[in-house]
Amino acid sequence: MKNLILKKLQSNIQGTVFFKKEFIDYYSVDASSYQIYPKIIVVAKNEKDIINTIKIAKKFKTSVTVRGAGTGLVGSALNNGIILDMKNFDSIRLKKNHVIVGPGTMKGQLDIVLKKSKKFFPPNPSIGSFCSIGGMLANNSSGSRSLKYGSMIDNVSEITFIDGNGIKVTLPKNKKTGKKILEITKKLNKKKIPKVTKNSSGYRIDKIKSIKDSHNILVGSEGTLGIIISAKLKIKNIPKKKILFVIEYKKTLDVLKNAIKINESKPSAMEFVDKTTLKQFKFKFDKQTKCLLFVEYDEKIITSEKRLKSIINGKIVKRLIKESEILRWWKFRDSSLHYSLKSIKKEKRMPHTIEDSAIPIENLPKLFVILDKINKKYKTKSITYGHIGNGNIHIRLISSRKRKEIIKKIAIQFFDEVFKLDGTITAEHGDGLARSEFIKKQYGKKNYQIFKEIKNLFDPNNILNPGKIISNKSSIIENLQNF
Repeated sequence: MKNLILKKLQSNIQGTVFFKKEFIDYYSVDASSYQIYPKIIVVAKNEKDIINTIKIAKKFKTSVTVRGAGTGLVGSALNNGIILDMKNFDSIRLKKNHVIVGPGTMKGQLDIVLKKSKKFFPPNPSIGSFCSIGGMLANNSSGSRSLKYGSMIDNVSEITFIDGNGIKVTLPKNKKTGKKILEITKKLNKKKIPKVTKNSSGYRIDKIKSIKDSHNILVGSEGTLGIIISAKLKIKNIPKKKILFVIEYKKTLDVLKNAIKINESKPSAMEFVDKTTLKQFKFKFDKQTKCLLFVEYDEKIITSEKRLKSIINGKIVKRLIKESEILRWWKFRDSSLHYSLKSIKKEKRMPHTIEDSAIPIENLPKLFVILDKINKKYKTKSITYGHIGNGNIHIRLISSRKRKEIIKKIAIQFFDEVFKLDGTITAEHGDGLARSEFIKKQYGKKNYQIFKEIKNLFDPNNILNPGKIISNKSSIIENLQNF
């Protein structure tokens, strides 16, 4: 079968088709803890290559899984059929208030182009320069400034893609398709939608209020509905001034309570790091400091500073207004994932499973209580950091026991508590192999049925990245690499 598919692809693809072991090995992993060996790699050259790849996969009943830069943390770009690499789709067309980009465009390259015109694209994952726009759309990525500017879903106005039938669609321009999406999503059960400001779980049916919003169904869909070939992104003017405060706290509970008040002052970013991370910073903090807040404002600087100082119960250790200094300190925060890995011995690192939940910010103290209970029960330790303003705390677990069943037990217990707090299992990294099996429980039967109808509309043969979002089996501990 593989040889037949290979021959068919080689005779119909203008790009490159790989099948040798070294390429299969390379595409069997990404930045997650998972590993799945694909059959064939296609590096598409043009739209026709994508259409032909999908049609051939459909004929031979194999899968097509799109891949960007491979920086995903939950195995979203891994599968056992054809991997479709989009690196050749890296065009950037800059307009006055928007930019049209290909999915293979690297975020770092886009930033360089926009800066020359004194513009910026708000979503800013900590991996920043190294992730692709296609991957960011697939996961509904965000970053530190999502507090003010939102996630990918809030910053895209049009998407062109190839669906599971090999048909090119542009939303919201295609009113016929938009109407079908709207009809399906009208059955939404609002009670089961997470009450959070960031959400990358499932299909974002809650973000479709009219046909004009129909393109939102692709954002966060992890390549299960279509292969994105271009997107129109909203861009902003670079703020003329910024101010960043680094505040130290002696108790975690103090910072959790304080963050709720600070959030009301409308910062552009508010980030949290714990003691494990701050110890890596090149700065001498008070020995009793347990955690830090990074609070940034990019408008009403004087008023915002006065208000901040009147409500904080921590100590300001840095007040930064120079761009170079602000960037330097943000690099400390953006390196939190690196620092957390650096501080954990390789044999004690737990896979990314519960590391990306979000809950309403007022419930954060409860989340830390839940985490303490899990650490005691399973004899684990945890490192925490993240986007506290959105109630999105990243959790890295440390354990000396490498038993797979513990990972699943922790996830079940933790996610059940997240659901009770009106939260989501993932705020920006996506469902992938790690969390797709929990989507039905999060959204309920009615909304999950809507998800199935949406999937059937665009990919009736289940060709595109099967096993992600719509999943009939448990994948959280399957295919874990070296674990």
